[in-house]
Amino acid sequence: MRGLGVAVASGREKAYAYLKETVLTDPEMQGAFLSEQELADRIGVSRTPIREALLMLAAEDLVELVPKRGARVAALTGREIRELMELRGIVERYAAQQLVAGGRSPMEELRSLLERQRELTGAAQAREFIAVDHRFHSAMVSAVGNALLDRHYDGLRSRQVRAGVVAVFSQQGRQEDVLEEHGAILDALAAGDAQSACAAIDHHLESTLKVLLAG
Repeated sequence: MRGLGVAVASGREKAYAYLKETVLTDPEMQGAFLSEQELADRIGVSRTPIREALLMLAAEDLVELVPKRGARVAALTGREIRELMELRGIVERYAAQQLVAGGRSPMEELRSLLERQRELTGAAQAREFIAVDHRFHSAMVSAVGNALLDRHYDGLRSRQVRAGVVAVFSQQGRQEDVLEEHGAILDALAAGDAQSACAAIDHHLESTLKVLLAG
């Protein structure tokens, strides 16, 4: 029985990760109903781990469980988008201030991630572009060295990636704008200018918010 429990847990975790990282970040899946059997076949697990993963995602308000219909990907509302950007701003500005004050900005990692993003232009690479986008921002937060803050910020990942992918698909040239905005954040941190770094972060998040609300 113990071995079966481990197998079920492993299947649930596999399904949870796939749904959160692949399905929920697909702009075409926003508001769509999910087929448990199709997902089970695609992932290679039974329907039980799929149901368990969907319950976990429903607890995070990432999917909606509709009676007699099944699970539906919860579309990001205007309120959620505003709250996401507001919360990101609070965390990222704090991170920038702490990094400048402590003189420990992860410049090499940030430059490397920005260069990687520059290699990922075009709609076909939008998801990977945004995945690296999250790593860019996450690197700033992680460098503060506050484990609780790090875990809190990582909890925003699914919504952050989904919003970023939608923004890139919603406005032509958004990827180029993101590169420029990231460059401004990087330059301010390199100069040890916390005020300019915070202003660059605000501009980046406000620009993303406008694209998402306009779309």
